[in-house]
Amino acid sequence: MEYVAVLLPSLVVGLLFWFAMKAIFNADKAERQAEARAQAEADSAVHPTDRPGSESE
Repeated sequence: MEYVAVLLPSLVVGLLFWFAMKAIFNADKAERQAEARAQAEADSAVHPTDRPGSESE
């Protein structure tokens, strides 16, 4: 039982750290996806007729 009492605080802190980091990375990923969608919408609003591969020479 001594080992559990010694290791339990470290395990709990490690799990809290893991959940916190996971939440931060998920929030960052969602923010990057939202930024990419907003940028794509802004680009399509500015250049509605431009399509990849249809460059005029």
